[in-house]
Amino acid sequence: MVNKKNIFILFIGCFLGIFLSTAGTVLADKDAEPQAVTLPFEELRTFTEIFGRIKQDYVEEVSDKDLLENAIRGMLVGLDPHSSYLDTEEYQELKVGTTGRFGGLGIQVTMEDGFVKVISPIDETPAQRAGIQSGDLIIKLDEKPVKGMTLTEAVKIMRGEVGSDIILTIVRKSKNAPFNVTLTRDIIKVKSVRSRTLEDGFGYVRISSFQSPTGAAVKKAIQELKTANGGALKGMVLDLRNNPGGVLDGAVSVSDTFLNSGKIVYTEGRIKNSQMDFNASPGDELDGAPLVILINAGSASASEIVAGALQDHKRAIIMGTKSFGKGSVQTILPTGNGGAVKITTARYFTPSGRSIQATGIEPDIALDRLKLEALEAAKFQPVKEADLSGHLENGNKKKSDKKADKKTEKPEDEKGVDIRDYPLNEALNLLKGIAIFR
Repeated sequence: MVNKKNIFILFIGCFLGIFLSTAGTVLADKDAEPQAVTLPFEELRTFTEIFGRIKQDYVEEVSDKDLLENAIRGMLVGLDPHSSYLDTEEYQELKVGTTGRFGGLGIQVTMEDGFVKVISPIDETPAQRAGIQSGDLIIKLDEKPVKGMTLTEAVKIMRGEVGSDIILTIVRKSKNAPFNVTLTRDIIKVKSVRSRTLEDGFGYVRISSFQSPTGAAVKKAIQELKTANGGALKGMVLDLRNNPGGVLDGAVSVSDTFLNSGKIVYTEGRIKNSQMDFNASPGDELDGAPLVILINAGSASASEIVAGALQDHKRAIIMGTKSFGKGSVQTILPTGNGGAVKITTARYFTPSGRSIQATGIEPDIALDRLKLEALEAAKFQPVKEADLSGHLENGNKKKSDKKADKKTEKPEDEKGVDIRDYPLNEALNLLKGIAIFR
């Protein structure tokens, strides 16, 4: 028989020890003001009663460590989808995942209603090549139900030995029933910035995620585009589609690349350290040239900071579909046992005071999710004079023309623009129109 009184006294002692340790850390800041905290004794009494019942009546013996750790996890999971407790192993896994090189599938995920939800696939990874989409719900991993797993447990299963396969069971809104996708794990190398010329004078920069050096990489890409085009650009497309975010500094730096002055983003939270303001410094790398930013439902967090800041300053036209809506800041707090607590500490706000959280960024020009496809020559080749039986030969035709006859339509035009990418083509057309009027 477990003595409930002894358990209660023991738990209160542990709780006070944790509280005093935390309070000491807070008081170490000379500017921090001590706050009176009232312990919820009635709720703690209920906790210890349930703790005792489990220890006494549960079908199998459970260790105190497991019970208390599960209680901590429950506390954090109940706050929001992005707060969680990480034990020592999980904390190490998290640090491995931030190195930019690891074995996995290449998807950014979160938890929703007990299932793993895809925020976005990462460029040039197994997930992107297999057609995984933003908004997909993963309900099984190798036939094992995700329901009941923590996000960390699910991520650990998805990672694994490079070259090994895993089967994802996915629910997608556009499909009537769940379907399976087999992916082969690979080394995930995250290259943050890519660029190319779309047409003479019009540049394209793609950011797949935000890292600390991303701002510098974008500036370098713009300078290379200017050199390749013989001077100032007529306009540029900044592609943030399926960009799940990343570090705040990267988003601020990229925004500052196109702004001469003004606020970029600010954060608000309950503690002093969560109050932050970021402002632009003089210097627009595009010298005021038109800028179109492409976003979609997979554009989250840092991507939304950039889109929101440049939209508020009317520095860019936002085109695409509504963004993901993750406008919260998470802080990793290491614990004494080698683990960590990941906890939401603040919200992002755009320069005009809009909260991104759960609302996202509305594009200035909304585009439906369409995809242009090249016509299949064999099925849809229009009838021409040369196809008519007994047609008259061209008297001036040369031998070299025979090579031209064999030329087939490609999915990319001569400038390398993917004609199947409807949003990108619309962005380029918009830039051309603005350039004409300018």
